[in-house]
Amino acid sequence: MTNTPINVDIVNEEIKKSELKDLGKATIREIVGLVNKIQEASKEKYIRMEMGSPSLAPPEVGVNGEIEALKRGVASDYPMVDGVKELKIEASRFIKNFVGIDLKPEGCVPTVGSMQGGYATFLLCGNIDPKKDTALFIDPGFPVQKQQFNVLNQKFESFDVYNYRGEALRDKLESFLSKGNINSIIYSNPNNPTWICFTEKELKIIGELATKYDVIVIEDLAYFAMDFRRDLFHPGKPPYQVSVANYTDNYVLLISASKAFSYAGQRIAVVAISDKLYNRPYPNLIKRFGSEKFGYTFVMRIIYALSSGVCHSTQYGMAAMLKAANDGKFNFIEEVKEYGKRAKIMKKMFVDAGFKIVYDKDIDVDIADGFYFTISYPGYSGGELVKELLYYGISAIALDDTGSLRTEGLRACVSQITEDQMPVLAKRLEAFKKDHSN
Repeated sequence: MTNTPINVDIVNEEIKKSELKDLGKATIREIVGLVNKIQEASKEKYIRMEMGSPSLAPPEVGVNGEIEALKRGVASDYPMVDGVKELKIEASRFIKNFVGIDLKPEGCVPTVGSMQGGYATFLLCGNIDPKKDTALFIDPGFPVQKQQFNVLNQKFESFDVYNYRGEALRDKLESFLSKGNINSIIYSNPNNPTWICFTEKELKIIGELATKYDVIVIEDLAYFAMDFRRDLFHPGKPPYQVSVANYTDNYVLLISASKAFSYAGQRIAVVAISDKLYNRPYPNLIKRFGSEKFGYTFVMRIIYALSSGVCHSTQYGMAAMLKAANDGKFNFIEEVKEYGKRAKIMKKMFVDAGFKIVYDKDIDVDIADGFYFTISYPGYSGGELVKELLYYGISAIALDDTGSLRTEGLRACVSQITEDQMPVLAKRLEAFKKDHSN
């Protein structure tokens, strides 16, 4: 490795100073911090694949919606905790137009990103029934959600879905649910970090079992409609974003503005709670929260305590984006197809350099090109490969921390890799291939 793009001694020194014992267990933010230090010391810019931060410009319609709201003076007023009326109405319309599900505006609640929405939902589900004290993650998944469970001091179990696609998912889920201690099922679709997408058949299985065992499905739609294999921008007409909401009333959807609307900095999402679940009483909630209805407790006991609502002007920005999409005037999906184009190019570069795609199939079809993909290299564990790539000016996170059993793999995010960086990535991968081809 005498000709690595980044000085080996600088990389080793910064890793040593970071006190990260195993890069395979490092969090996203820890890898971000480490790479920032190496960049500063080496004066070399990295190919940053470790963090899923949008790189596209925020939509004008959202920005203008916020500006207009600020000019009206909303900054001086506290917003209603359950959300401004315009946003709730447009969120309900959006879910009807792009998921095909009827949901009253009442159950559409803005939160400070899906991070807060998930946290509040986890807290609530963990208190609905003393016998059901454990959540179930269908992994791989977003590592910070498990960190949230640790902060909440709540129990969770998980399994890697890699070997349980299709009908095999039913028996695997039932092996957990039949024990009677599971309160919720959590997954993302499209999936972070693997970009696998559940099929209608798999979502039907999840929904049927959620109803059978009376558990709540928390479906994280952070990458809403970003399975680019199908054109999903037909407001009010199929095909729709696939969802478990078609197969059970026990659902909570997390719909984030961060990725699909490139609005990550404004920290807003909508938590969509089914009509039936929103008004369902859970007597056990009274002990801790003083109220028993699921939706009321979520809004008035938890969200109120966490943040007293979402930034007032940002709610109007999101309402404007949703309305424009509902009216067919803002094709948000076309905007983010750029990520699929980048993924197709980058995946080929890595494969040509001797890497393998770890999660490569949705059952029997090739995985979509999207925001993430997963890679491995023969002979390296995930942590070893994270370190090895740092010498070549490329950063990523290991799958170890995502609940994946494929501990040799890494998650690569395409969002921050601009067109002018593609030749740089190609050159660095060529250097990696040359040094590792024996």
